[in-house]
Amino acid sequence: MIINRPFLLIFSAVLLSSCSSMYMPNVPNTPMLSQQGEFSGGAHISLRGNASLNGAYAVSNHFGVLFSGSMMNREWERKDYKNKLVEVGGGYFNTFGPDDNRILEVYVGYGGGSTDRTYRRYDDNDVLTGTDLEEATFNKTFLQVNYSSKKSNNLKLFGKDFPISYGTALRISSVEMKTFMINGVGQMREGNVFLEPIFFTRMKLSDQFQLQYTTSGNFGLNSRKYMNAGSSIFTIGAVVNLGGKVAKK
Repeated sequence: MIINRPFLLIFSAVLLSSCSSMYMPNVPNTPMLSQQGEFSGGAHISLRGNASLNGAYAVSNHFGVLFSGSMMNREWERKDYKNKLVEVGGGYFNTFGPDDNRILEVYVGYGGGSTDRTYRRYDDNDVLTGTDLEEATFNKTFLQVNYSSKKSNNLKLFGKDFPISYGTALRISSVEMKTFMINGVGQMREGNVFLEPIFFTRMKLSDQFQLQYTTSGNFGLNSRKYMNAGSSIFTIGAVVNLGGKVAKK
C-alpha cells in the first residue's frame, strides 16, 4: 500500500507509546455513506490488540446513524490492561464534486466504557511484592467531521490493479469518569477533551469489500494523571459497503 507522511509520523508515535491512559480510543467510524439505504460495516485490530467493530446506516439521503464498539484485554508480566467502549451517534452526510464522488460527514454521539489496569511489583529477585488495581468507568461524547473521496489511484499487486482511496477525519471527544477506584478505594475523578486527527486508506477488492489501514493521533487539551492522552491508533481492518453510489471511473 502507499504510505504517506502522516502515516509515518503517527506510526512512530504508536511504537513509542504504551497503554498509559485510562482512555483507549476506538477506531473512528468513517462509513463514507452516499445515499439512502446504504450500510457500512467494519472490523479493525490494532498492533496492541484493541479490536473495534463499526456499523452505519443511511436512514435518508443525508442522515445516517452510527454504532461502534471496542474491546482490549492484554496481559503482560508486570501489567494487565482491559478496556471496553460502546458508542452510538448520528448526523449529516453529503456527496459533492464534479463526479459526485467526494463525501462530507458530520456526526455527534454518546458512549460509555470501562478500563481496568493491574500493576505488579517485583523485587530484585523477581519475587512479587505487591499489586495495584485501578478501575474506572466513564462517559464519552464526541463530534466528528469526515472527509473522504471515492476517487481512486491504482496500486498494482501480483499483476492486478487495486484502486486506492483516502480519507481524513477529526474527532473531538469529551471523556468524563463516572467512577474511579484504586485498590478498592474511591479516588478523585478526572476528565479530559481529546483531539483525534484520523487518516485512513482503503484498498478496493470488490465493489463492496475493501481493506483499510487507519492511523490516528490523540492529544489531550488538559493535563491529567490518569485520563491523559497516551494512546494513538494504528489498525488494519476490513470494510463492507452495501447499497452505496458506484464511483465514476
